Amino acid sequence: MAARTTMWDGLFERREDGAGLRGAKQGAAAEEREPVRPFPNEDLYFFAKRIDNRSVVKEADPEARKACWKLIGSVAAAVVLLIIVLMPSAYGLLFGYQVQSLRQERQRLLTEQSSLEVQESTLLSPARMEELAREQQFVDPAPQKVVYLDGHNGGSLAMNKKKP
Repeated sequence: MAARTTMWDGLFERREDGAGLRGAKQGAAAEEREPVRPFPNEDLYFFAKRIDNRSVVKEADPEARKACWKLIGSVAAAVVLLIIVLMPSAYGLLFGYQVQSLRQERQRLLTEQSSLEVQESTLLSPARMEELAREQQFVDPAPQKVVYLDGHNGGSLAMNKKKP
């Protein structure tokens, strides 16, 4: 890319004798005008060159491979060490949650047990039992209808004795 000053100079040639400008006013106008100052880096030219590196084969660097494996090993060791260090506190935290849930369950069970005991005491109260007996017509039998079993009946009742 050409700089503007070189294009300007190419369009309007200056002559030493002051003859004039090409394609513009000639004479005194050429001398009155200031020259265009140069732009920075106008003397630099850039060329694009295509480079084909398809045939170039990269050599394997054994030192880089060793360094890579050392880095992988050290990172793995650091991770294992970090896990070992943090494992007890993580288990402590999890067991703390478990203990808290067990305490809540214990409190719930104690509350349920006390309510069941109250319910049992109301259901088994003597006043309620008498009321149920009257409703279902359970009455005490007359004394002549009571049969007392004798405990000495010769061992013939429901005794499984082995015969010698």
